[in-house]
Amino acid sequence: MNGTMNEVSFSSSGSPAGDANTAAHYISAAKLLEVWERGQHQVHAEKALTLLAAAHPDASRETLATLTIGERDAGLIALREKLFGSQLTSLTDCPGCGERLELSFQVLDIRTNSTADPDATLSFSRSGYELQLRIPNSLDLLTLSGCASPEQMRAKLLEQCVRRITHRGRVKSAEHLKQIPAELVELAIERIGAADPQADVEVNLRCPSCQHGWQTGFDIVSYLWTELHAWAGQLLREVHLLASNYGWRESDILSMSPQRRRCYLEMLAR
Repeated sequence: MNGTMNEVSFSSSGSPAGDANTAAHYISAAKLLEVWERGQHQVHAEKALTLLAAAHPDASRETLATLTIGERDAGLIALREKLFGSQLTSLTDCPGCGERLELSFQVLDIRTNSTADPDATLSFSRSGYELQLRIPNSLDLLTLSGCASPEQMRAKLLEQCVRRITHRGRVKSAEHLKQIPAELVELAIERIGAADPQADVEVNLRCPSCQHGWQTGFDIVSYLWTELHAWAGQLLREVHLLASNYGWRESDILSMSPQRRRCYLEMLAR
């Protein structure tokens, strides 16, 4: 298992991240709303790049797309911390007893210490085959949206990441990948994951009620997007309330500091 973090703790209460008055400290509220609006109909890999571009406005999308998935996710974890803080909370169901649980952990728990080299070549031999692979990036993931199954996605990703394949001393084309043993495909995927551990973070969980333990993957893209979606919905409701009562334009409300918006909202609530 690559990038596995320590066992997280469960809590019985707590407020979810995504406070509309928190995120705007780092990126303007108007800019974040643009990011949210742009990503509404994007696929997972495109959402990741849209989020990352907000944190790195001077970097081209092409540059960001060639980062390894681990590098991309490390940037998104840093963005999440600056927008919503270092604590993360989530809900899950125990597969053992079915109890609904809230888990709580820190950004440090999902950060790995190693970084991948996007230009590195991974080589290994097995069953007469020798494969040379590169670490995948977002450009590779963008081509997987049309795949019908996880198996098809893995096969296509491997095809894209193979730099050289040799069988019993003879160089083969990428088409030959369809003929290699399934165990070799699994080993190749494992080697890629081990070389880019931030891209494959797994969380160790244990139910406090029945003590059942299990592992689950942590996807920073989905997690951060869910938070941003909740934040945007809350902020737009606040804009609607202030505009309806004071007649202000959306741009004027969004340009206010979070503290000032909160003061007006508190006065309306009295």
